[in-house]
Amino acid sequence: MNTTRLLLVDDHQLILDSLQTLFTSLPGMQVVGTINDSRRVREMLLNTPVDVLLCDCQMPHLTGIDLTLQLRGSHPMVRVLLLTMVEDAHTIREAVRAGVGGYVLKRTGRHELEKAITTIMQGQRYFSPDVLEQLTCLEEATTTDCNPLTVLTEREVDVLKLIADENPTHQIAEKLFISVPTVETHRRHLMQKLGVKSVVGMVKFAMKHGLVS
Repeated sequence: MNTTRLLLVDDHQLILDSLQTLFTSLPGMQVVGTINDSRRVREMLLNTPVDVLLCDCQMPHLTGIDLTLQLRGSHPMVRVLLLTMVEDAHTIREAVRAGVGGYVLKRTGRHELEKAITTIMQGQRYFSPDVLEQLTCLEEATTTDCNPLTVLTEREVDVLKLIADENPTHQIAEKLFISVPTVETHRRHLMQKLGVKSVVGMVKFAMKHGLVS
């Protein structure tokens, strides 16, 4: 049996420890490293052979999608499997466009994780059933007239309201109890989803749709 070499990346050490324990117990799996800072991934790949990079989607510094885009050029043979809590359809589609090998939700079980890794090692892509459902809903929404706010998550709407009320990034982070890098990620996703290029564009959208007075 060929061994699949895994590199685990997550900014939460507890998640890394749990995943390492899980994969160490599985036949045919070898954890070659764990990293809690996504900026260190490329450096490690220079000296460590890796088949699958298993990482979170939303991380400080470099997101899972950022890493996928980087590795497409520098390490095209490394397959990226995102293991995340993010169920937003637009984020999923962005990951697909970036070239991820798979997208699995963190509430999944051991057997689905094994299946996902086996599938992408065979050169195919793997998406959790809930992820496929989100993509289907997005495709249906883009072909019908719908409220543009439906493409935003509740948290993105919260961030948009605070941006429109002229709150700086650090205050948004404090009010929503999230990190500054997470706010920046939401800001980037908002611009992509709304098709705007600046804060002014986001404010105009918020005003047009009654999110601010």
